[in-house]
Amino acid sequence: MPDCRIKILKSSSMLRRSKNFSMNIVFDIGNVLICWDPRAAFRQSMRTDAEIDAFFEKAGFFAWNACQDAGRTRAEAVAAAPADAADTLDGYFDRFGLTIANKVPGTWNIVTDLRQQGHRIFGLTNWAADTWPAARQTHPEIEEIFEDVVVSGFEGITKPQKEIYDLLCARNHLVPAECLFIDDSPKNVAGAHAAGWQGHHFIDAAALRSDLTERGLL
Repeated sequence: MPDCRIKILKSSSMLRRSKNFSMNIVFDIGNVLICWDPRAAFRQSMRTDAEIDAFFEKAGFFAWNACQDAGRTRAEAVAAAPADAADTLDGYFDRFGLTIANKVPGTWNIVTDLRQQGHRIFGLTNWAADTWPAARQTHPEIEEIFEDVVVSGFEGITKPQKEIYDLLCARNHLVPAECLFIDDSPKNVAGAHAAGWQGHHFIDAAALRSDLTERGLL
C-alpha cells in the first residue's frame, strides 16, 4: 500500500445524483481509512528510517508483502524470505499492529455521514489473512461500519483483478454500476472501472467529500 499522499483521478463518467439516490459505497482500508506505516514494525531494531528503507530494498519487502495479500501464509512467507532477512521479516507479523496505529483523518466521519444518508457501506482490501485480526483489534469500528468486507488474503485474489470486485458484488447481490469504489491506488480504481464500477482515486478526506457531494451522495 502506498503513502497516504497521492493524486486524485476522477472518472469522466461521473454523474451528479439526487439526494435520494442510494449507492453502494466500497472503501479500500489501507491509507483510506487506516494509515499504513510499515517502517513502524522495524523501528525497535533499526535506528533510522533510511536504514529501514535500505533493508526493504535489499529484502524486497513490498513484493514479499504483496504475496501475503494474495493468500500466502506467515509460515510460507518466512520460508520464502531471503535467509539473512527471514527472522526480521517474521517479526513484522508480531509487530504489525504498530504499522496501523493511526486513522486517516476525516474519512471515518465521511463513512458515518454516508450511512446516515442511507448508502450501503462495504470494504474491499488487499490485506493478509494473518494480519487482518490485528486490524480488527486495533480498529474495532471495522466490525460496525461495513455490511461486508472482502479481504484478499482469505480469497487468494487481489485488486486490481476483476474477480475480486465481482466477488463482492456476487456475495452481496450488488449491481456493479451502482458501486462506487474509493481507493488510494490508481490501478485499483482502474480495476473497479473495468469491473463496471464507478471509482474515486483517494488523496484526502476533503477531496473525497467534495467528490461525493458533487455526485449527490452527501
